[in-house]
Amino acid sequence: RPRDWSSDVCSSDLEGLADAWRRAARDRRPGDVWQRCLELGLQVLVAGSPDYPDALVDDPQAPPVLFARGDLQLLAARRVAVVGTRNATAAGRQTARSLGGGLALAGVHVVSGLARGVDGAAHHGVLVAEGEGRPIGVVASGLDVVYPREHADLWQAVASSGLLLSEAPPGTPPEAHRFPLRNRIVAALAEVVVVVESRERGGSLITAAAALDRGVPVMAVPGSPGTRAARGTNALLRDGAAPVCDVDDVLMALHLQPIGAVPRAEHRRRPGAEDLELYRALGEGACTVDSLVTATGRPLVVVALGLARLQLAGWVSEVDGWFERVGAPL
Repeated sequence: RPRDWSSDVCSSDLEGLADAWRRAARDRRPGDVWQRCLELGLQVLVAGSPDYPDALVDDPQAPPVLFARGDLQLLAARRVAVVGTRNATAAGRQTARSLGGGLALAGVHVVSGLARGVDGAAHHGVLVAEGEGRPIGVVASGLDVVYPREHADLWQAVASSGLLLSEAPPGTPPEAHRFPLRNRIVAALAEVVVVVESRERGGSLITAAAALDRGVPVMAVPGSPGTRAARGTNALLRDGAAPVCDVDDVLMALHLQPIGAVPRAEHRRRPGAEDLELYRALGEGACTVDSLVTATGRPLVVVALGLARLQLAGWVSEVDGWFERVGAPL
């Protein structure tokens, strides 16, 4: 029996939801919302209508209304959700990009929440791959209220080449209580949910729990026991989730033919000789500027400028003063 959703949401969240409903009923007239949908070119999908997604028809917590931009036909094809923490490591973001790109090349559509970190990286991977698989974004605000703001271009790309969905009408802000509710839709639209990175608690674990309640398989990417961003995924693995080491693991879960190592076109400009030496000095783990100065014997300003060039070219990522390689080593 599906779990009572309210057990996953604290009392303050439920109170906030009730307040939001009261405000919406007072401040938004249906005619005004409909006019705004027409202005934005949104499709309005009401439960019971022919265009309402089949995957949600029998869902125990199906949204009564969905607002959509893009190609609804994508919901009739193969779909995998790739989710994870907003505070992803460079390795986690690269894994999400790789999985998104590999699934797209295999013709599988990728569902995610368009959040920072893993979600956005997965959809970037889909868009760069230019395969048959397309991005499907499920967001927690109105489709005219971009969150996070830095994802404005990504939202537009998803809507143009894939599908953007929300149960919130236009103008709805990204209120905190809407995110766990949004995650149930991500889970319900997926045939498999892949968690790339997750802390001990977080939205991606809510998505995983919602998937399990619906009989949707959950898979997880293993991580170092010492990495906080991997504690949630490692716990999922401990509790029986299947591991994901590459895209073929996901394709096999879908009973699709593995495609092997998918070659990824390299669009980054190769570093110059001095920067390449600095890049290789990073090794396989994260390093600080000071450790690179010690390892290379170069002046601090030379190392800092080299790292800046490598970051700008997309070869290095920095998180909290630690630098890591991005992508396959040179």
